[in-house]
Amino acid sequence: MTNNNNTQTPGWPSSLEEKRIIATHILAILPHCRLLGMSVEDVTDDTLVMRLPYQLAIVGNPETGAVHGGSLTTLMDSASGAAAILSLPEPGLCPTLDLRIDYMNPARAGEDLLAYARVSRTSKSVVFTECTVVQAHAEDVVVAKCSATFMRLEGEAAQKASAAIQALKASFDNTKKSGGDA
Repeated sequence: MTNNNNTQTPGWPSSLEEKRIIATHILAILPHCRLLGMSVEDVTDDTLVMRLPYQLAIVGNPETGAVHGGSLTTLMDSASGAAAILSLPEPGLCPTLDLRIDYMNPARAGEDLLAYARVSRTSKSVVFTECTVVQAHAEDVVVAKCSATFMRLEGEAAQKASAAIQALKASFDNTKKSGGDA
């Protein structure tokens, strides 16, 4: 999730640990992510990994226990959106413009899901991402894939668009000062 712009805002996360903390704060801000119990598993230079724990509330087929497609969509959109935000050179927002999903295999009952999201390209106004969802204990079985685009709102536009980014930045700064985790 390295950004294509060499100018990084001082104080905006640059280390992988700082990016993991920001991604965790992004999930904490989104009520639907909290409700689903989603968590950040890992952040590397080019990938964000997010977990959706299996629970009865996300079952779409009671006979098989397969996970509902809406839960998968939420996981992929959230992981891809967080990856997009982390790729920006300064604090910003990335509302979803488009999300195209290919469902490959049913998500098996009783198993957590992992989403691997990465930024494939960044333009002046749009961030392009790809995401793959697998079963946590059978990562060779792809459950779904998506391609998504996100609008870049940075600087003044982001400040006008939402106070959430200010809360996110303040939360990150406080965590950084205290040396703590999310």
